[in-house]
Amino acid sequence: MNKPAARITTLSLSLLLFAGCATTGMAPTASPGQQAAIALLDQGKPREAAQQLEAEAALARGAQRAQLLADAAFAWHEAGDDARARMLLAQVQARQLAGASQQRHALLVAELALADKQPGTLLQTLGGQPDQLPAALQARWYLARAQAQEAAGDTFATAGERARANPLLSGSARADNQRAIVRLLASLDDATLTLRSAALPVGDPLYNHAGRALIGRGLPLPRPFDRDAAWQMDTGKRPPAEADGYRPPLKMAVLLPLSGSLATAAAPVRDGLLTGYYAEYRRRPQLDFIDTRGTPAGAGAAYDKAVADGADFVVGPLGRDEVDALFARDQLQVPVLALNRGKDTPPPGSAGFSLAPEDDGIMAAEYLLARERGNVLVIVSNDDTGRRAAAAFGERFAQRGGKVAASIGIGDAPADIGAQLRQAGTVDSVFLAVKGPQARMLTPQLALAGLAGTTRVGTSQLVSGTGKAEEDMPLDGIAFPSEAWTTRGTAGLPAASELAATLPTARGAAARLFAFGFDAWKISAYLEKLANSSGGSGLAGATGTLHLDGFGNVLRTPAWSTFRGGQPVPIGDGR
Repeated sequence: MNKPAARITTLSLSLLLFAGCATTGMAPTASPGQQAAIALLDQGKPREAAQQLEAEAALARGAQRAQLLADAAFAWHEAGDDARARMLLAQVQARQLAGASQQRHALLVAELALADKQPGTLLQTLGGQPDQLPAALQARWYLARAQAQEAAGDTFATAGERARANPLLSGSARADNQRAIVRLLASLDDATLTLRSAALPVGDPLYNHAGRALIGRGLPLPRPFDRDAAWQMDTGKRPPAEADGYRPPLKMAVLLPLSGSLATAAAPVRDGLLTGYYAEYRRRPQLDFIDTRGTPAGAGAAYDKAVADGADFVVGPLGRDEVDALFARDQLQVPVLALNRGKDTPPPGSAGFSLAPEDDGIMAAEYLLARERGNVLVIVSNDDTGRRAAAAFGERFAQRGGKVAASIGIGDAPADIGAQLRQAGTVDSVFLAVKGPQARMLTPQLALAGLAGTTRVGTSQLVSGTGKAEEDMPLDGIAFPSEAWTTRGTAGLPAASELAATLPTARGAAARLFAFGFDAWKISAYLEKLANSSGGSGLAGATGTLHLDGFGNVLRTPAWSTFRGGQPVPIGDGR
């Protein structure tokens, strides 16, 4: 028998023996030497641990020896010496193992099986819970199970194992794992996603991920999101909720960059929030605006002031760096509705709301997929907003089985791209991550290339630089996500045209931020209702229909509009 074959056969035998043997009872009491070696392993010194464990095993017998050899094999694996690990593994009687040694042994056998492309019996090997292992090893346990499930072709179960691993990871590893969960769920059809999500038990780690995917497709949740104790908000001092769920804070602080480089963006947000606040005739909270000066340090100081002044809820800050600084704190004494997307998910009990370019890209992808468009040409501007929207679009479109035939970048004044359009070949749709003036110059070129009849969808940027019907007629037929307020009106807000005539912060490009501020007020007043909602209808806001996912992110289903006769008009619900 050749050596590679012998190695694989030995490992296969180990897998079968392990899967068929239960532990004989309690683990033998660890010797001081074994405890010291495991401490070295936990400290990131696997080679020293392996050597010490082997030395201890030479002096031991029976179950104690099996425990030491299994731990030594695992330590050599951690040190990168799998040949030594396999040699020791062959001497271990799996039925003599228990406790943490048994779980380390199971993980070792599984990871070696994956390295040898033998995932068949791995799910039996990693049965039960890895409750006696450190968090990092528990994460590896679930990720190994995920690889086995993926090899077995069960995409939903693969996402489930990754969801179990997710809270045990941190930094880039956690971000990569979250993207993998999104990718896996995105690959499922609506019926499969709906049925298997409904079958998940309460508290299953995958449910909140699956629920977010359902809302992103405009599908209802089987039940409300699972929320931890931090979402049992300290609202005992507030009067009971009104029949419609209205239950605002008692004292609310709004953290905005009222001075500095972000002050121009803050003004319409402030005015939108105040418009919603004063339109409400029921009990309203005491309202304090605190200047963050647009800096992380300023945001931290403003938050501390809000807490010291007795606020029971905080809205803001607005800048991404400001949000990151606040979310990086170990604990937030008072819950927050951040007005931007941070690097991390909101802390327990807090929420995040944003108008990120990535959302526009994802919504556009879902719009095309709902219309069975699967081969798209992407045209993207060279600014940060366009690039971010296009990147998010491409990722979601590919996850859901679509194909980006070509991507064409353009400048502020697009040149002749006729040759590139011809090279893209036959497509059934066009995604335009560009502003209105750019789109006006592109549409004749699309027509010459025979693409005038394809489904064309843009981002909310499409209305930037528009407003004159005679100039905007080339945009006719392009769909784009828009604010509910500007397309069909919003309860509690005057018509967009009426406000624009009297309030500078409610007109033009600022209107979107004005609607955003109005919704920030509405979320703060209905947050308890949003947290307990099943997500079927959501909360009607000025920017769209609002939902709160299981991770504290406010999700937005926009209104959809198109240009007709050079003017934006609504086109229904986007489905």
